[in-house]
Amino acid sequence: MSLFWRIFLLNAVVLVLAMVMLLGPVTVSTPVLLTEAAILVVGLAAMLVANAALLRVGLSPVRRLTRAMSTTDLLRPGQRPVPDGRGEVAELIRTFNTMLDRLEAERAGSAARALSAQEAERRRIAQELHDEVGQTLTAVLLELKRVADHAPRPVQEEIRQVQETTRTGLDEIRRIARRLRPGVLEELGLSSALKALAGEFSTPGLAVHHHLEPGLPPLDEDTELVLYRVAQEGLTNTARHAHARHVDLTLRRTPGGVELHVRDDGRGPGNAPEGSGISGMRERALLIGADLTVGPSPGGGMQVRLAVPVPRTTEESR
Repeated sequence: MSLFWRIFLLNAVVLVLAMVMLLGPVTVSTPVLLTEAAILVVGLAAMLVANAALLRVGLSPVRRLTRAMSTTDLLRPGQRPVPDGRGEVAELIRTFNTMLDRLEAERAGSAARALSAQEAERRRIAQELHDEVGQTLTAVLLELKRVADHAPRPVQEEIRQVQETTRTGLDEIRRIARRLRPGVLEELGLSSALKALAGEFSTPGLAVHHHLEPGLPPLDEDTELVLYRVAQEGLTNTARHAHARHVDLTLRRTPGGVELHVRDDGRGPGNAPEGSGISGMRERALLIGADLTVGPSPGGGMQVRLAVPVPRTTEESR
């Protein structure tokens, strides 16, 4: 039975009962007596209450569906509304769930293509920085050294200052190239890449401590890259916004896979909305079916937790 006919029949039952009451024990005289008016008011109130109760019961699945629609976030897939009720309501909920499945699948596919193109562009830019800009600056340093060897002493000091500035710029370009394309991840593996990342972010004002558990299950290239990028983004946010003095970078094995933790002792997230960096981490987590949690740390500060499931067959084949 459709929603229209259910509501129509419920109202019809209430009106028919009211008419039967008027034709039966309840009568109205002219002029209306006070007792008759009281009976009519009470009857009208009873009809309204009954109608409201019946409509609330009949439309409760629609309210749950509305609440699910208003709270759905494709970056945070959660439970689907249960297709209870009958007829059109249940069909509407099933259609909504099917639409969510399709949207999440399409978003995951488009995000995977976008992130793959992004990584390819990062590799290209890093290669150009290393091969072209890096080599050019290296040639400039050699030329400055040759000029300094033949220049008068007062000029040599100025040339050496230019050399130091050029060398600093060359080191910065190499550092940017390493962040764009983590070569150590491809060559030495995830643990070595995370150790290098912790050392890169360690400064006199920010101590990064890494705790990398040995004996991790084998991970594919996409999973390792997601773990590395999430750790990189977490440390970047800490260095830029947290005003922290200590950061703990932890990678450990769990019964269902591996977990990555980035925890600092800074000022915490507060009421600031999530930026593009955290949204990017959520998209990467969805690509490998991982669970990302970003929020305040129990001891103060900020915490990023990435739980990556590892299929049991992969662990057993280890």
